[in-house]
Amino acid sequence: MTRPAENPRARRVAERIQVEIAEMLQREVRDPRLSTLNVTGVDVSRDLGSAKVWVAGRFEEGGEAEILGALARATPYLRTLLAPRLKLRVVPALHFLIDHSLETGDRIERLLRELQDPPREE
Repeated sequence: MTRPAENPRARRVAERIQVEIAEMLQREVRDPRLSTLNVTGVDVSRDLGSAKVWVAGRFEEGGEAEILGALARATPYLRTLLAPRLKLRVVPALHFLIDHSLETGDRIERLLRELQDPPREE
């Protein structure tokens, strides 16, 4: 989900945030629901004041809101861990979003397979 930023510095910061948050979710956050998430992209504002972080994973029915709530509670901790790693004067505010592109891709792939091999009628 990382979009090419017009500002090369914003792009570099976004790439670094993506790597660091993915590592933190795997190794340093204690909530087991968050350790299974994949960070699929980061988009940082031009002024480096805020960052949208897209995450994907397998969610139970209604689990997306629960995951977003857990991420919101972990955000201050994540920003504290990010500060020394990014070496920026101000760490961007983090806003987490669910990335549905993997689910959409799976659905499209399934539909294409069904078109190639239509179900046989008995």
